[in-house]
Amino acid sequence: MAYFASLNPHALLNSCPGGVAQGLIWGIMALGVYLTFRVLNVADLTVDGSFATGGAVCIMLVLAGWNPVLALLVSFAAGVIAGLVTGFLHTALGIPDILAGILTQISLYSINLNIMGKANQAVNVNKVALPFTSNAKLLSRTIGITAVVVVALISLLYWYLGTETGSALRATGTNPNMSRAQGINTDFMKVLGLALSNGFVAVSGGVLSQYQGFADVNMGRGAIVIGLAAVIIGEVLGEGLMHNKLNFWLRLMWVAIGSVIYYIVYVFVLWLKFPADDMKLLTAIVVAIFLAVPYLKAKYFTRSYTVKYMTRRRKGEK
Repeated sequence: MAYFASLNPHALLNSCPGGVAQGLIWGIMALGVYLTFRVLNVADLTVDGSFATGGAVCIMLVLAGWNPVLALLVSFAAGVIAGLVTGFLHTALGIPDILAGILTQISLYSINLNIMGKANQAVNVNKVALPFTSNAKLLSRTIGITAVVVVALISLLYWYLGTETGSALRATGTNPNMSRAQGINTDFMKVLGLALSNGFVAVSGGVLSQYQGFADVNMGRGAIVIGLAAVIIGEVLGEGLMHNKLNFWLRLMWVAIGSVIYYIVYVFVLWLKFPADDMKLLTAIVVAIFLAVPYLKAKYFTRSYTVKYMTRRRKGEK
């Protein structure tokens, strides 16, 4: 009883806007993860490094007097370069995609240290006007701006994947052998997909660094797990609620919504006074559960439906 009495509902309500803001920010990263994990069918572990690279580049440029929006554009370029390196290691040197991502991720740790000069760098939010801030008085503005950015990026990605190059990218992920037979340069498409994905991830890292007012060399640790959690949660809930009405644009939107749901759950778990050190374990369990749902559904529910249908056929029922 003492434990439940210590839980303050007002504290939970006050924490929810911050959870929504962070969920939208990480939703940008989740779109990048979706691009490689679902569209390109590549397991890219560069994410943990390129996320921190985006934050490091953004903060250092802001400290140098750059406009925060322009700093985000440079963060995108830095993420693209990281993706190009992973793509080069995978396609030109024949290194498996997972190992190529790990190699780039490891090298980015040292690169991020060199960019910042030390493990972390902070910006004085009282002297620099940032569009994304965790200031409670400006949090609603941050949520609104971030939501607009997410919708704009989803629309841009949806348009691009409908172009000839985007269709070739999707075909490469679906069936690379048939794509090559149709004259598509699958190696180029893999490099392009990795570059765009890590560009999105780096922008997310830049936005988060502005939101929290600092960049840290370890800020991307576990980012790939959070991205996968957002993708899986969004897909499972979207398919469960919308069924056949879930088109590709809405699927991308549900990926961002999945990120928000993840952070709302994160806030709720912290409110329940779970140890913060166990959050990575909880995230891994959540991802495992949601990854297993489609498989278990197909295995048991489909089998159950088939048995009932065959039983009715034997009895002559419709």
